[in-house]
Amino acid sequence: MLEPASLDCPYCGEQFETMVDCSGGNQDYIEDCPVCCRPIEIHIEIGLNQELGSLTTRRDDD
Repeated sequence: MLEPASLDCPYCGEQFETMVDCSGGNQDYIEDCPVCCRPIEIHIEIGLNQELGSLTTRRDDD
């Protein structure tokens, strides 16, 4: 089940939307910012009903 999620790039500060696959459980992955092309580490936690519980981002160089 894909769900849209809005996030802010920790490098350039631009906001963009991405799609999160809630059927895979909690996940960590890297997605490039569509504006500045830098790698963003994304951590998602999925709730009990396979819905997006939380999404956090951080710089790849932290």
